[in-house]
Amino acid sequence: MGGLGHVGLPLGISLANAGMLVSIYDIDKKKIDLVSQGKMPFLEAEAEPILKKVIGKTLSISANKSVIAENHFVIVVIGTPVDEHLNPQFTIFKKFFDGILDVIRDDHHIILRSTVFPGTTDKIKEYLISKGKKTKVSFCPERIAQGQAMKELSALPQIIASTDEEAAAEATELFSCLTKDIVRLKPFEAELAKLFTNVWRYIQFAISNQFYQIATYHDLDWYKIYDAITHKYPRAQSFPGAGFAAGPCLFKDTMQLASFSNNSFFLGHAAMLINEGLPNFIVQRLKDNQSLKGKSVGILGMAFKANNDDKRESLSYKLKKIMEIEAKEVRCSDVYIQEEGFVSAEDLISSSDIVILGTPHKEYKQLEIPEQKTLVDVWNFYGKGGAF
Repeated sequence: MGGLGHVGLPLGISLANAGMLVSIYDIDKKKIDLVSQGKMPFLEAEAEPILKKVIGKTLSISANKSVIAENHFVIVVIGTPVDEHLNPQFTIFKKFFDGILDVIRDDHHIILRSTVFPGTTDKIKEYLISKGKKTKVSFCPERIAQGQAMKELSALPQIIASTDEEAAAEATELFSCLTKDIVRLKPFEAELAKLFTNVWRYIQFAISNQFYQIATYHDLDWYKIYDAITHKYPRAQSFPGAGFAAGPCLFKDTMQLASFSNNSFFLGHAAMLINEGLPNFIVQRLKDNQSLKGKSVGILGMAFKANNDDKRESLSYKLKKIMEIEAKEVRCSDVYIQEEGFVSAEDLISSSDIVILGTPHKEYKQLEIPEQKTLVDVWNFYGKGGAF
């Protein structure tokens, strides 16, 4: 299987822990060295002890693509990104498979694991046939919450979608070592199921963020209203709070679904404008109440979600860029991410006129933010309401 990232490595560790012989192929030497020593390159609950248990036994790491030829299943964990025009790029798969064609055998079974544009599984099957390969192809999407992979890989049902019945039987047998709860779909159905799942979450966040903006614009505490809505009311229990909704998947997958719908997916585009516009709303709201020109602004938390070290597509960085234009100076801090120029949370609070909670890491709960500071807490993490 390929990749030492957030999808590939936890899956590889889990399969190896279930007794499968797993080889992970990656070209990142730094990650290879780290993982080979039994160390995780990112935060993933409960992963490192299991990694130490399986590395060098049922799990091996290599930068040599020849390891692909030594295995029956080839699990591919690259997804379809969107370009600068928010359209998916299938060419990344062509480039990838062109690079490994010399080590692919007809008896291989290729399993796509990451989110792909609808129709990709069948296109890859056709592309491999055009290159003279009779390889089996399946799509078995990951659906884990980042940071919870080790638990959810066995707790959640696995979706199996293959281009033929023999491939479906093989994929079912493989993932049955993680869970007996298997759901069978056709590839096109499974591709849409994965997209629909992520887009549904993105739209949920957009609803809360839109309501938050409406309430805040009218100087009302959104969370007072939110608490009234959700208090002992069963039909509102899945209602999320407001906050930055980004990360490497939700926005991208919403744009993929919009592209698949010939850009007629107006609900998805609206969700994107709301979620991506939240940093702009915060800045404008602050400007409505005070001048930012002479102010120092601190952004507390830069990861894309709480208790995580992944900064990909984090809206805290978008907020930082906007604030650098408007404010006198901008300071950033994150307990899990170290970058040049970052300061400690305590230094950020003491030196900033305005403190914006970008990511509600658990370590920030005990921080004391003086009353004279302007606190922007969209998450209501400190229980003071989200208004500012």
